[in-house]
Amino acid sequence: MTAATSNRRLKITLIGAGSTVFTRNLLGDILAYPELAGAEIALHDIDAHRLALSEQVAHRIADALGAQPRITASIDRRAALADANFVINTIQVGGYKPATVTDFDIPKKYGLEQTIGDTLGIGGIMRGLRTVPVMLDMLRDMEEVCASGAIHLNYVNPMAMITWALNASSTRIPTIGLCHSVQHTAGELARDLQIPVEEIQYHCAGINHMSFYLRFEHEGRDLYPRLREIHRDGAMPDWNRVRYEMLHQLGYFPTESSEHFSEYVPWFIKQGREDLLKKFNIPLDEYPGRCQVFEHAWPYIERELQTPGSQDPAALLAQLRAADIHVMPRSIEDAPHMLEGLRQVVRSVEYGSSIIHSVVTGKPCVINGNVLNHQLIDNLPQGCAVEVPCVVDHNGVQPTRVGELPVQLAALMRTNVNVQELVVAAVLKQNREHVYHAAMLDPHTAATLDLSQIRAMVDELLTAHRPFLPDFLHG
Repeated sequence: MTAATSNRRLKITLIGAGSTVFTRNLLGDILAYPELAGAEIALHDIDAHRLALSEQVAHRIADALGAQPRITASIDRRAALADANFVINTIQVGGYKPATVTDFDIPKKYGLEQTIGDTLGIGGIMRGLRTVPVMLDMLRDMEEVCASGAIHLNYVNPMAMITWALNASSTRIPTIGLCHSVQHTAGELARDLQIPVEEIQYHCAGINHMSFYLRFEHEGRDLYPRLREIHRDGAMPDWNRVRYEMLHQLGYFPTESSEHFSEYVPWFIKQGREDLLKKFNIPLDEYPGRCQVFEHAWPYIERELQTPGSQDPAALLAQLRAADIHVMPRSIEDAPHMLEGLRQVVRSVEYGSSIIHSVVTGKPCVINGNVLNHQLIDNLPQGCAVEVPCVVDHNGVQPTRVGELPVQLAALMRTNVNVQELVVAAVLKQNREHVYHAAMLDPHTAATLDLSQIRAMVDELLTAHRPFLPDFLHG
């Protein structure tokens, strides 16, 4: 898992660069490294307007950091990929409208409610079916035009399905799946414990969005007793009740947010159980709500990106509060904070730039990456996608062996791995029946619908998503 470097200018390509805020953050991280400040930055998106905005923002970030990269932008994917050493991927196939709206609206007709729908569940299954074929085609382009030893850094969900499918295909391009749930959760727990996050040491492993902190310490002292005390006293944030309950039930704290986690298991979102939604403060339709927040906020964000300091965060907050958007309060409150954050270039917690820097310079770093399970976690299936600590240096991204996970954690993860495996098999073996099998074995779907409902729902979803799906799924 290495990227060859030479005297030729380093080239970093961002696919899906029209995700302008995320692109801005990634470029701020990359160009802050002196060793990367002169790289070629190639931006690609299918939306010409958003691509032009990202190009403008890229130049502004470079100027703010005193960097002198070569910045290019192209709607031609192969041109953007040509001679790239690193490819960072942030695409969303089908977008919020119509694809994500469809992922929520059709299951809801059958009584199946979701929160985020991008990782597991029927929403994650459909997103995987839309995305993996596009990514496989992209990897074929990379094989033909990228530099020797190029590395694909994937930020796209469903992370485990994509990482598994791409690395299990015949491509020579390695894919490293990157997420920020491990770092973000560490920061959230640090705030709960009132300890600076930089003083906390942890060891975390599992599968994406269902990793657990096997060790969580401060100055050599185990912090789990204090976390259990927070649960016992009911002192956790209202939005984080699901994960503290999982700590209580399983003995370890999971990495993905409570709203995410609630739909990976069969216990929290059940027909006719409003009491559970209230007890654990679970926000249904949270992701569509966040998309609506972003739609309302985008004019402010675009103007702020074009003219830093020009927008009033308070005015944005007032507009969002007045809008009829059903979403967690913090999802609304985060939008003005993001607006304020666009006024300065600060390092994010994303791993992408650290990986590139370590491969190029040989200066090691440790990240939590998504890779295939080749003798890394003993009690998860070999060859599935796992999220483990990885050492990165001139030799590339090197996963570290974890051994056995606590048996209850591995057993829970396997219920999710089953679904991931079937989606991967559906695409790589071009077997439509495996889509039904994946939905049948999904923990949340199976806890809500019977077999005839599942088949009818899948049929309706495959028909609705026909423009985004390969021919073998058309039926």
